[in-house]
Amino acid sequence: AIDGPERDARLLLAHVVGMHASRMSLEPDLPISADQLAQFHKMLARRAANEPVSRILGTRQFWGRDFAISPDVLDPRGDTETLIAAALQGPTPNRLIDLGTGSGIIAITLLAEWPAAQGVASDISAACLAMTHLNAETLEVGTRITCVESDWFAQITGQFDLILSNPPYISEQEMTELAPDVARYDPHLALTPGADGLGPYGILAKGARDHLLPKGRLLTEIGWKQGDAVAEIFAQAGLIDISILQDLDGRDRVISAYQPG
Repeated sequence: AIDGPERDARLLLAHVVGMHASRMSLEPDLPISADQLAQFHKMLARRAANEPVSRILGTRQFWGRDFAISPDVLDPRGDTETLIAAALQGPTPNRLIDLGTGSGIIAITLLAEWPAAQGVASDISAACLAMTHLNAETLEVGTRITCVESDWFAQITGQFDLILSNPPYISEQEMTELAPDVARYDPHLALTPGADGLGPYGILAKGARDHLLPKGRLLTEIGWKQGDAVAEIFAQAGLIDISILQDLDGRDRVISAYQPG
């Protein structure tokens, strides 16, 4: 069963007729053409097959902005706004990097919030970087972002005040339990690194030691059961002032750590 079918149908119909969903109830006698009706029914069929509304529409709202998404990128989740909130509570960086950027939501959101900052967005996928570039241009931060095709830190040079990542962290075991709207429609490369899901955190910790300026900060999203394990990985790498931050549901969601001064 689809959770909240009326809401989803309203969003899809609003898209078809080119109206904001909040206005739909104000226009009960809105005329709909045969073509629009056919398009609407096709969208309903896709939603009935568990395809997320954001995938059908090709956009996802995140931190108050609309981001274009494609089948090549992770569909951004509201949970990741915990990472944005944590970043914004710290000092404004001169230079930040978002590793495994996907659609670019983390780097672009923060550059939009920090008009003086410069950023790098990296991903192993050229298709992801194309979406990042598109979103950066649309949201008017294109002149302050550099897209780099890189396997984690492999092609990254220089140092940063702030390193951010929402890495793939779902374990092989948890992949078998995913809801169909995630398992069928999100790219597996963006969901899981295999095994226990912790592999990327060792890479991020080591890379942070090499690429963070003194007193620079590392912020990463984590799975809700991974807090203690990731904190230990970061501590073993020599990062300090490590804290585990919760999302709106009170679950562990983000780890913050610092380069020693």
